[in-house]
Amino acid sequence: MKRSTFLILSIAGVYSAVFHAAAWSVNNFLMTGPKAYLTYSSSVAAGAHSGMEECKFQFGWERWNCPESALQLSTHNRLRSATRETSFVHAISSAGVMYTLTRNCSMGDFESCGCDDSRNGRVGGRGWVWGGCSDNVEFGERISKLFVDALETGHDTRALINLHNNEVGRLAVKATMKRACKCHGVSGSCSIQTCWLQLAEFREIGNYLKIKYDQAHKLEMDKRRMRAGNSADSRGATAETFHHVHATELVFLEDSPDYCTRNASLGHHGTEGRECLQTGKNLSQWEKRSCRRLCTECGLRVEERRTEVVASCNCKFHWCCTVRCEQCRQLVAKHFCARRDTTATAPNHIKRRNKGHKR
Repeated sequence: MKRSTFLILSIAGVYSAVFHAAAWSVNNFLMTGPKAYLTYSSSVAAGAHSGMEECKFQFGWERWNCPESALQLSTHNRLRSATRETSFVHAISSAGVMYTLTRNCSMGDFESCGCDDSRNGRVGGRGWVWGGCSDNVEFGERISKLFVDALETGHDTRALINLHNNEVGRLAVKATMKRACKCHGVSGSCSIQTCWLQLAEFREIGNYLKIKYDQAHKLEMDKRRMRAGNSADSRGATAETFHHVHATELVFLEDSPDYCTRNASLGHHGTEGRECLQTGKNLSQWEKRSCRRLCTECGLRVEERRTEVVASCNCKFHWCCTVRCEQCRQLVAKHFCARRDTTATAPNHIKRRNKGHKR
């Protein structure tokens, strides 16, 4: 079996695990493949999962909330779409894979990988030099490309867009890296510092890519040249379009559908039954407007439901060294989007019509 086939099959197994909530294990066909895929496949699966969990967090209070089918719809040959949302899915999942591979490398999980010490000894700036153990993002980038980009076996515009957005995700990991330093000197004078680069928290990468999503650029293809049937002309039109796209800019090809309503064929569940926020501590303006965005503007009403919640309470510290808590029950008001009661609104509607008719 060819090397490229192993790549595709291994990725298929990885992403299948993410969306079917089953523990992913190395299949028999991988046992005969290169050792590299056995070594890194679990990290790739974990990275893809963390990427999609971050996607759910970033879109938790929006009409499209990163459903379980999101990545399948952006990679499956017969279902592939190229909307603004799928551009984010590709970027965040690619970033998650690179991030996890890099972190596991720094933790010593791989024999073939260690710290990035390529800068060590160089003067980085006034009063500090490169040293220590920088996270090896070059390694994470290289291995993640082998796995994630192998999904794109086609040569059409959608494949190029997906590959571009994959790269945006990897660049986001690099762009958000932090410089950490340690002081040296007599009596803690910190006359000189040794510094190294380390990964940011993955939430920061998610926030970074969410901004890129809001600023995503729609590609306007020359459809006449694309339909001409001349493959060279089609490739030329695609190349010209990508020539003006910045490497860190998310791109998409199609307008987003109406996420208010359910569309089973596209994997959209609609907003009916979704929870929204009206009250609570430390809510952002975006969260406070979630009921209007998810319910009212989608033709639904906001329904309050009382839910019993069990939480730890009256916790006490006991010497030594345990904390014991009681289990308290309390009713909490939650809000959900529900269909409007048409029978209740009908008489008012008729009354308004009758009144208008009298005029």
